[in-house]
Amino acid sequence: MKTAEPQWVLGTMSGTSLDGVDAAMVLTDGQRILDFGETGYRAYSAQEQAVLRNALGKWPGEDGVAAAAQLVEEAHIDLMRGIGGAALAGFHGQTLAHDPDGRGTHQAGDGARLAEELRIPVVWDFRSADVRMGGQGAPLAPFYHFACAQWIGAKKPLCFLNLGGVGNLTWVDPTRATPEEPGALLAFDTGPANAPLNDLMMERRGEAFDQGGALAAQGEVVAGALELFLDDIYFRRMPPKSLDRDAFADMLELVRELDDADAAATMTGMAAAAVMQAMEHCPSSPDQMLVTGGGRHNPVLMEMLRVGLDCPVHAVEEVGLDGDMLEAQAFAFLAARVQRGLPTSCPTTTGVRALVGGGEISWPSIL
Repeated sequence: MKTAEPQWVLGTMSGTSLDGVDAAMVLTDGQRILDFGETGYRAYSAQEQAVLRNALGKWPGEDGVAAAAQLVEEAHIDLMRGIGGAALAGFHGQTLAHDPDGRGTHQAGDGARLAEELRIPVVWDFRSADVRMGGQGAPLAPFYHFACAQWIGAKKPLCFLNLGGVGNLTWVDPTRATPEEPGALLAFDTGPANAPLNDLMMERRGEAFDQGGALAAQGEVVAGALELFLDDIYFRRMPPKSLDRDAFADMLELVRELDDADAAATMTGMAAAAVMQAMEHCPSSPDQMLVTGGGRHNPVLMEMLRVGLDCPVHAVEEVGLDGDMLEAQAFAFLAARVQRGLPTSCPTTTGVRALVGGGEISWPSIL
């Protein structure tokens, strides 16, 4: 059933940082943001994170994948049941492996099970159709970023920077009529962001992340390691392009001989430098950079960006958006687009050959 009427949609996101599940309500017709509603968060325990980590890089049928999928489903159901009033849900699942030029993309979790448990239609498997059409399957938030730019009343090109496990950048021209219009969007993954630093903190200190950038603030960026990082061919590739969470797994080796503080500072500098390299691909200089994702809470990383970029850098909260929930909101918005038969990606966001609407809709057996 397609509807053009605005409705409350519940979107969810479980990102590559493996911290937990975000859920957010958006009132939307799939083209505009009309209002924001209730949000929620369900953290993964250390034991649950271990189950997910054990499945990273694996594909359906491999050891540990079924357990991870069951965990993802149950965590989402647990959170989503506590948020009422949704007519539709968008379920991203948990990315375990992403190889768009090879085996494809793998998000664990069965949306059909969620539809039965929650008794509402669920849109899921957002990325596979894009990959089948020659796209990278990522990033998928740009169409939502376009709606956000219009929501805040932007008049000039701007960038949204998501600093999650992987960094991704969306350049938006808000004067265009629709996100699929040529020249409206350019999007791609900038490089690793929080994931390698989180792995370093876990390996060296048994901590999930560098709280407030405190450890990085005590160290210095080591130029040699940074130069070796930037020598990776990924930074010379033209967008659109995307990364798996562990695509830069050798980053830990680049800082192996450094003390903890210098290693954290250098990895933070790597995340910032990847963004600076990415700016060379933008069609024009943005009026501002709006940062979302966990990285915006790291003052060391944010200051590196402010010093290194030629435009103002702000957390998205400064324009009235919720950086903790932006990706969950994005999958609510995309779910509404899928239900309406509208595209969710285009050649300048994922490299897909033509406009494509990704996502499968699962309906509960009895509504």
